[in-house]
Amino acid sequence: IRNIFYMGETSFKIMLIIFNVIFIVFIAGIIIFIRAYQQKKTAYTNELKTIELQHKKELLKTQVEIQTETMKSIGREIHDNIGQKLTLSSLYLQQMSINHKLRPELSETIINVNEIISDSLSDLRYLSQSLTQDSVETNTIHELLKGECNRVNILEKYTVIFTSNLERKEYLYTIKSVLLRIAQEFIQNSIKHAQCKTITISLTEENNNLKLVLSDDGKGFDIKKTETTGIGLQNIRKRIKLVNGTFHFYSEPMKGTKFTIEIPV
Repeated sequence: IRNIFYMGETSFKIMLIIFNVIFIVFIAGIIIFIRAYQQKKTAYTNELKTIELQHKKELLKTQVEIQTETMKSIGREIHDNIGQKLTLSSLYLQQMSINHKLRPELSETIINVNEIISDSLSDLRYLSQSLTQDSVETNTIHELLKGECNRVNILEKYTVIFTSNLERKEYLYTIKSVLLRIAQEFIQNSIKHAQCKTITISLTEENNNLKLVLSDDGKGFDIKKTETTGIGLQNIRKRIKLVNGTFHFYSEPMKGTKFTIEIPV
């Protein structure tokens, strides 16, 4: 009887051990299944994000191409239509001055008007050339930003200071286009709204990141009290996001505004 009891107890222990092993294997199988499911779900989510990002990049590229073609069309219209009309007006004024004996003050007025038309024609030719030629494609980002700064400095009303160590460095078309449009918008807003005197633009590359810093000495604003989700800032954020960049800005009343943009390259 004692042997039978021991045999029964041993069988029970063996069954208990087997049950525990099966239970542990079952739990381990569930854990492995959950982990595999989570990994597949994460991979699927990342794939969707990659597809979405690629779609946005293609969309941005298409928008840039459409914008470029539109600018070329406007440039041709300026050259062929408006430019020709101004040239004709200038010739009429010159002929009027030659054919008619006018009072000295009228002659002087005609000369002044003719000079204004000539200056306007020069500006229009430059604008037409910059629009019809794909300047973003043919120039480096250093040259593009420097050109924008020079155009403002010619006015002699504002000072734009530009520093860069990327004179000959070339980048993707989309990156150049995004940075150029942001710089143009910042310059325009600083002049129109910030009442600034000096704008500073810095372009550098550090640790495989292209860094653009834009700042002005304008009136600034209180970020906490001012709406900072306007269309302008939203467009900037969307553009930078499409090139995998980051965007930070700082502003304080009477202390100007500063944008910092970094894009991996």
